[in-house]
Amino acid sequence: MLSLKRYLKAYWELLRLEHGIMYGLGVIIGIFLGGGISLDVVVLGFLTAVFLEASAFAMNDYLDYKVDLANKRFDRPLVRGDLSKSTALLLSVIFFPLGLITAFLISIRALIFVFVVTILAFAYNAKLKEFGLIGNAYVAFTMAVPFVFGGVISEFSYSVLLVSLIAFISGLGREIMKGIEDVEGDALRNVRSVARVYGIEIASRTASFLFILASALSFLPPLLIPEYLDLKYAIPVAITDILLISVALKLPKKINEIPKFRKQTLLAMLFGLIGFLAGAF
Repeated sequence: MLSLKRYLKAYWELLRLEHGIMYGLGVIIGIFLGGGISLDVVVLGFLTAVFLEASAFAMNDYLDYKVDLANKRFDRPLVRGDLSKSTALLLSVIFFPLGLITAFLISIRALIFVFVVTILAFAYNAKLKEFGLIGNAYVAFTMAVPFVFGGVISEFSYSVLLVSLIAFISGLGREIMKGIEDVEGDALRNVRSVARVYGIEIASRTASFLFILASALSFLPPLLIPEYLDLKYAIPVAITDILLISVALKLPKKINEIPKFRKQTLLAMLFGLIGFLAGAF
C-alpha cells in the first residue's frame, strides 16, 4: 500500500500541477498587461488554467501509457503503477467541466476561447502528436496561450503578443528536445518528431537555436514596454537566459542529460514567469 505522501506525489505528477500553476501565472500576466481587472476574475482565470491543464495532462498520460512504458518513463505514476489508467481518465473528465465553469463565470468569450483550446489539446493527445513538428508547435502554443487568454479576459495588446512569442519559441525548443528522449516510444505511435525524421543531431541543434533566440528576444520587453525597464524584470529574466543558454550550449554534446535539461528549462521558464509577472505590476 502506498503512503499518503506517495499518493499525493503521484496525483501531482499525473496532473503536472507545476505546469498548471505556471499557466495560471501566465494568465495573470496577460490580464495585467491588458490593463488589469477585478480580483475575482483574476482568481477565476488562474483556476481555469489549472483545471484545464490538469484535465489535458491526465488524458495525455491515459492515452500515452504504452509509449511512456516503452520509454521507461518512471516519472509517470501510471508507468510506476502508483495510479491506474481509470483514475487518470476519471480525473480528466472531472477537471474539464470545472475549467469550463470557471471560464463561463468570467465571460462567454472566455468560455469559447478555452473550449476551443482544450478541444485542440484532446486532439493533440489523440492524433496531432503523431505529426511531429505540428504537435511540438501545438504544445509550444499551449505555453503561450495563457498570456493570450489573459489578454482575452482583459484587453489584448502588442505586449501580450510579445510575451506570448517568447513563451512559444522557448516552449518549441523544449518540445523538440523532449522528442530526442522519446524516440523509442514515439516509434510505437509513429510520431514524426524532428529527432525521428531528421535525426538527433538536427533536433538538438534546432532546440539549442530556439533557446538562444528566446533569450535574445527577452531584451525586447524593456525596450517596448515601459513597465519592464526595471530590475524586478531584469534579474529573474537574466537567470532564465543563463539557464536556457547553458542548455543550448550543452545539449548537442550531452544528449544523455536531457532529463536534467528538461528540469533546467522548466526552472528557466518559472524564473521567466516571475520576471514577466513582476514587470507587469
